[in-house]
Amino acid sequence: MDCYFAAVEMREHPEYVGKPIAVGGATDRRGVIATCNYEARAFGVRSAMATAQALKLCPHLILAKGNMPLYQQISKQIRAIFQQYTDLIEPLSLDEAYLDVTDCQFYQGSATLIAEAIRRDIYQQTRLTASAGVAPNKFIAKIASDENKPNGICVVPPNQVESFVKDLPLQKINGVGKATLAKLNTYGLFTAADVRKMDLSELTRCLGSFAETLHQRCHGIDTRPVITSRVRKSIGVEHTLQHDIYKLEQSLEFVDKLYASLIKRINSNDATNHIGKVGVKLKFSDFQQTSLETSQFQLDKDYFIQLLDTAWQRSQGRGIRLIGLSVGLKSHNGQQLAQQLSFQF
Repeated sequence: MDCYFAAVEMREHPEYVGKPIAVGGATDRRGVIATCNYEARAFGVRSAMATAQALKLCPHLILAKGNMPLYQQISKQIRAIFQQYTDLIEPLSLDEAYLDVTDCQFYQGSATLIAEAIRRDIYQQTRLTASAGVAPNKFIAKIASDENKPNGICVVPPNQVESFVKDLPLQKINGVGKATLAKLNTYGLFTAADVRKMDLSELTRCLGSFAETLHQRCHGIDTRPVITSRVRKSIGVEHTLQHDIYKLEQSLEFVDKLYASLIKRINSNDATNHIGKVGVKLKFSDFQQTSLETSQFQLDKDYFIQLLDTAWQRSQGRGIRLIGLSVGLKSHNGQQLAQQLSFQF
C-alpha cells in the first residue's frame, strides 16, 4: 500500500489531500512518525523520525494521531481481496504482503494482469492505491514493488532479472544496513555488479556468513517460498520517555510498569512456558540504541534489572529516551524459534 496510514487519513479527511501530513506521536510526548504522505516526504520527513525533527523540516506538517482499529479493518478487507486470487499469502505487515500466484487461473495465469486486477479491486473497494512488484522470486518482487510508487507496478520477467539486478545499489538489498554498506564500500563494492565480480570465498572473508546470501541476491537468486503461517518468536514492550533520564535509579519506576505490561502480554499469548531469553533495549538521546539479552527460562524482574544495569554502562553520559523489555520464545520442542522474515518499506 502507498503511505498506508497517511492514505487512510486522507481518505477520511479530504481536506488533507495535497497537504503534507504524517501519522505519529505529539512532540510533547517524544513522539515519532509512523508514516507520512509523499508531500511530507518531499520535505525530508520519514518514518521513525522524531516528530519534533519532522516539524523542523516541515513546519506546516499536519499531524494525525492515527486510528489503528480502522487500519486493521481495512487491512483485513485487502487480505480478503488477495484470497480471491490465491491462498499463498505471506503478510509482512498491515499494508504489505507477498502473494504466490503460480497456480492462479485468472487472466490465463498472467501474474501481471493478476497484479493489476488486485490493485484495481483494492482501489474500487477501499479508495486507496497500492503498488506491486511482479517477479519470479520474493527478492526481486520486493525491490520492484518500490520502483514505481505511488500507485504503480513494476514487472521483472525471468529474462530481465539479469539486467534488473546488475546495477542495483547494494543498500537496496535487505540485510545491507549502514555498517555492512560501509564495509562493502571500503572494498570498492557499491552495486550488485561489483559483488558479482568478487569470488565468493573472498566475499566470505569480508562479510562472514552473510556473504553467501548477498552473493545469491546479487545474481537475482532467491529460493525462499511464500510462508503462509508464522510463529511468534518474541514479545516485547517499550516506552519512550517524556524527558531524557541520566541515572539508572530513575529507570526503575518505568521498569515496574513495563514488566507488568510484559507479563500481561505473555499471559494473553499463553507463552509463559515458552520463555527462552530475556532482553532489554535502550535508546539514547542521540537516537543510537543498544540491546542486551541472555538465556533465561523463567520470568523475574530482577533479570531485567541486571541486564539494564549492564546496558546502561554503554550510555557513556548520554541521556536515555526509551526503555524496552522483551522475552524470546522457544518452540514446544525447546528450540529457540527461528528469525522470521521481516521487511520494511
